[in-house]
Amino acid sequence: MTNAQQIRQQEALKKASVLAEALPWLIKFQESVVVIKFGGNAMTNPMLSKQFAEDVVFLKLAGLKPIVVHGGGPQISKKLDEAGIKSEFKSGYRVTTEQSIQIVRDVLVNDIQKELIANINENAKLGVGMSGDENSLLLVEKFYVENGNEKIDIGLVGDVKKVDVKQIIDVLESGQIPVISTLGVGIDQKTYNVNADTAAAAIASAIKAQKIVILTDVVGLMEKYPDEKSLIATIDLNSLRKIMPSLDEGMKPKMQACLHAVTSGVSRAHVIDGREAHALLVEVFTDSGTGTMVIESMDKE
Repeated sequence: MTNAQQIRQQEALKKASVLAEALPWLIKFQESVVVIKFGGNAMTNPMLSKQFAEDVVFLKLAGLKPIVVHGGGPQISKKLDEAGIKSEFKSGYRVTTEQSIQIVRDVLVNDIQKELIANINENAKLGVGMSGDENSLLLVEKFYVENGNEKIDIGLVGDVKKVDVKQIIDVLESGQIPVISTLGVGIDQKTYNVNADTAAAAIASAIKAQKIVILTDVVGLMEKYPDEKSLIATIDLNSLRKIMPSLDEGMKPKMQACLHAVTSGVSRAHVIDGREAHALLVEVFTDSGTGTMVIESMDKE
């Protein structure tokens, strides 16, 4: 056997080993609904974006039921800047004005969603675009940032109060992958911007998903940010509640989303590093996992 043949054989054995490791998880998660919040560097890096789409299609073809929920922070900021509108954030949430909401919607639906569906359909024609402000998919109330006893107005930002689960289930049962832009409609019939982390948690809770996975630009929740060696691999609800006030503005909405999802009955919530190739598959189908996992209680593990 030549060296080249030996190398190919070794590579084939490695692939077989990975597939064998995935088997118990494939069995465990058959027919499971998994909500994935697409964001961070995976959204702005074309190669990672394509790999993410491959991962989502793999989940679907492996027998899971993925739902993709996306925001568009960096792209929205860029478009607003080009329009001469300054981006402003309070406690990690974008301040959204009447002037900026149409730009926000255009970026989410016509840019990001369109590209994501194209990447999914390049592998298999499974992606179906949905927007939370259409057909009352996401009904919202105006959201205020709380600072002690003070409520801070951040404009046309909504807090999801009701998810029309049937619309999403109809897409899942048709054998397709819902790709949801995080907008909502209020009782005033206005379109509201919705934080993608909190929208993903609301959808996961309403549809009773088995798992929610949030992609971001860090390794996960760190005890001593930004020291990656202080990564917290697993945390329960009580511990998370205790450290929540000390979290930075970027991580707080993500961990609040995990807290809400698990409190509402979602079995597992994960925050993973979207900068890593195929991070989603590593999380779902390997023993090692990645990032931070939020569970109800350590006592139940």
